[in-house]
Amino acid sequence: MSSTDIILKFSYPPAESNSDMRTFNVYRVYEGSTDQLELYKFYHPNTGLSIGVTTFHRKNTTTSKWETAGEIEWSSDTNATVHFGIDEVPMRELRKPKNTNSKSRRFKASGHEYKWKVAEGDKDLFCVDSRGKKVATWTQDDLTLRVEARGEGVLDRIVVTCLLNSWMKGQGMW
Repeated sequence: MSSTDIILKFSYPPAESNSDMRTFNVYRVYEGSTDQLELYKFYHPNTGLSIGVTTFHRKNTTTSKWETAGEIEWSSDTNATVHFGIDEVPMRELRKPKNTNSKSRRFKASGHEYKWKVAEGDKDLFCVDSRGKKVATWTQDDLTLRVEARGEGVLDRIVVTCLLNSWMKGQGMW
């Protein structure tokens, strides 16, 4: 990945705040700088409940205003429907295995197929396009999602599917 990558740092509230792990902010970090820009806000009001709606907002970097990007409507800890604007997508379509033994989870965005895979060491994740070229990398230790510049057009989908896959991995349901 290069210096033109989009580097996103997930920031969770302190553990003592009793917030749900689906409530967090995402900051864009600029390599070689201490500058960061708050880019996404995820909010899940039902702490401790498997149901509820997680809303996510994206900052319009041109106007500096927050816009609703979508919501995740949870029917259980492992099932949800994601709304990207007017597009409604079942979670199973955003985490689709090729077959029952598959170690990757596929999703479609803008007419292209992508897939998340578990990295060596079984902790981190990475996303590749249909040609097998890496588009994004999730590093669990520092809660960082690094997206190649060519992934910017599907950034909402990459961020949300990263959340869904890391959430399900944490549930022991890769």
